[in-house]
Amino acid sequence: MTRELRQQLKPAFAIIGRPNVGKSTLFNRITRTRDALVADVPGVTRDVKLGVGRIGRAAYLVVDTGGITADGELASVVAQQALQALDECAAGVFVVDAREGLTATDEELSRQLRRSGKPIFLAVNKAESLNPDLLRAEYAGLGLGEAYPVSAAHGSGVDELIAAVTRDWPRQDELAEDEATSGVRVAIVGRPNVGKSTLVNRMLGEERMITADLPGTTHDSVAVPLERHGRRYTLIDTAGIRRRSRVTDVVEKFSAVKTLQAIELAQVVVVVLDARESLSEQDLTVLGGVLEVGRSLVVAVNKWDNMTSAARDEMKRQIDRRLEFVDFAETRFISALHGTGVGELFEAIDAAHRSAYIDVQTSDLTDLLYRAIEAHNPPLVNGRRIKLRYAHMGGKNPPTVIIHGNQTEHVPDSYRRYLASFYRKALRLVGTPVKIEFKQGENPFHGRKNPLTKRQIKKRQRLRAHIRKNA
Repeated sequence: MTRELRQQLKPAFAIIGRPNVGKSTLFNRITRTRDALVADVPGVTRDVKLGVGRIGRAAYLVVDTGGITADGELASVVAQQALQALDECAAGVFVVDAREGLTATDEELSRQLRRSGKPIFLAVNKAESLNPDLLRAEYAGLGLGEAYPVSAAHGSGVDELIAAVTRDWPRQDELAEDEATSGVRVAIVGRPNVGKSTLVNRMLGEERMITADLPGTTHDSVAVPLERHGRRYTLIDTAGIRRRSRVTDVVEKFSAVKTLQAIELAQVVVVVLDARESLSEQDLTVLGGVLEVGRSLVVAVNKWDNMTSAARDEMKRQIDRRLEFVDFAETRFISALHGTGVGELFEAIDAAHRSAYIDVQTSDLTDLLYRAIEAHNPPLVNGRRIKLRYAHMGGKNPPTVIIHGNQTEHVPDSYRRYLASFYRKALRLVGTPVKIEFKQGENPFHGRKNPLTKRQIKKRQRLRAHIRKNA
């Protein structure tokens, strides 16, 4: 990958520590998800898990790792994966348990982490109701710098921890959009052996990528520049993402980190499916990951050549039924080996990119909002109607519409999806989701009291005198 593109990759940090110190709870808190399994039992997490950081203003990824112990063969595998995760990341967060206090395993782990050469930040978890100064003094001997008392379960101290970890990292709005040098960034993702590298070679017009009829040929993300019809592109070939239960190679496990970074970096993501195999849960997981990030999406159904009519009809039925949650995406049926449909694939990529960077005036967005409300009113909340007043653009890639109104915190997800679909159809957007955000309007009269007139004051005095007389 070129130096310019590497500089735009979102950095990542790994969460490392003993079992049951709250690593997965911290991961869920930072990513604002429930993706990591949490239980009050040691060793629940044994594999790495990836997520997008949602706390702070920096753009970053988070890697959750298994708890490291000193016993058993499995423990050594988990430790190897955790330390490999740190090697792939820009920094590490070492989590310890404030209630258990400093242990010999913590001291040994701190020595290993110091030898890694990566910046390590010490998070003293479960620190609610404990004296932070005493905790910092207790863990000062680990040699990891300042300790950050946090409560992953309740969220206290987490913002300060993330601010320290990401202090020198690029902010979300500072990621470069240098299309003059890199062109439209297109990530090619999918399961192993669906033809991603073959497709990249066909789009380039030369055998640049190594291809083989074996899964796992590509381990890292490879970026290649391309100019076609006067327009520049950067094609990012990624490693195939397999089901975690089938991944045994440590290097292959962390290819998923590179793939997630490539999706974050891309402006358009092409998800490649194998037409000769049924849609799998892994295909849907990859599509869901692209949808979560909010990137423009094109679905390329590869190996479409030499298929019977019945097999093609069955594949189309599966796509219509199971890919309804990404109905905004353009679907193209191609043969990467023979080049069939690749030209149409470029057209879909260009259309998705244009839609992702559309700019609409506030007056036009507000007019569309009124049309949407007229067609389908927001629901009632405690007998009062939710009032949506005006809308404006809040961002691109994906197009973000910010809607101002009253009681917006009560807008149900179903109505949010309705508005997103309405805007997408009204603006004729293809290949990109639309993100809807709500802003609560402040009540200008909140906390203000009208002064009483002389007549109102006398009336109140007469009423109080009447009550005292009849008491």
